[in-house]
Amino acid sequence: MAVGVFDSGLGGLTVLDAVSKQLPDVPFVYFADSSHAPYGVRDADDIYDLTTKAVERLWEAGCDLVILACNTASAAALRRMQESWIPKDKRVLGVFVPLIEALTERQWGDNSPPREVAVQHVALFATPATVSSRAFQRELAFRAIGVDVEAQACGGLVDAIEEGDMILAEALVRSHVDALKRKMPSPEAAILGCTHYPLMQETYQEALGADVKVYSQANLVAASLEDYLKRHPEMIGSGQDSGFLTTGDPEKVSRHATQFLKRKINFTKA
Repeated sequence: MAVGVFDSGLGGLTVLDAVSKQLPDVPFVYFADSSHAPYGVRDADDIYDLTTKAVERLWEAGCDLVILACNTASAAALRRMQESWIPKDKRVLGVFVPLIEALTERQWGDNSPPREVAVQHVALFATPATVSSRAFQRELAFRAIGVDVEAQACGGLVDAIEEGDMILAEALVRSHVDALKRKMPSPEAAILGCTHYPLMQETYQEALGADVKVYSQANLVAASLEDYLKRHPEMIGSGQDSGFLTTGDPEKVSRHATQFLKRKINFTKA
């Protein structure tokens, strides 16, 4: 009955932590493609190839449902996977949907015409690949009108977080927020469009100001997954055990993951 959670590195652990608390009886298998991280600087074809290989490995582990806890993979690969690659008995879900549902206050299946929403000026902080894909803006435009989205590519931030260099990560966050504010001086809301970024949410909030509502994804994804599994219980796979897989050095990845979640994590070689 396992569910897979995939990220290029350790950022998806923020999602794993949230879904594990929301669904304590469901085993989760986490896959970190650490040897190829970060995805945010790769081109779309490369991201697609790496993501499909990782998803296949999670299917082998008994996870018929896989969460792409990676905004870059969700932005650059998911639509292509859903259109032509995923078998009928499998499901792969991204992390954009719950975020856009929260921002627009409407369910994903609501296909009524786009309408005005409360927030008009939105800052999007994401990896270069997610920004260049314009996937978030495209999905938002289907559901809302009159929303101005200003995207800021946060180069170097994922690397700093993966290496545990939080001093550098904090400096990068403040630099990227300054750059965003030069383009959009008064955002009403900010999207942390990478699953690594919730670790820096306090720094983002401080840099943006208390009047800016900051959206991160972990808890939104957890609530959405619980609802999805209630509606589609058949998508809980045959796997019985939780686990952590990586394409990188398991000892190094385990050490960083333990620092990341502040509890002991043991990865094995994928």
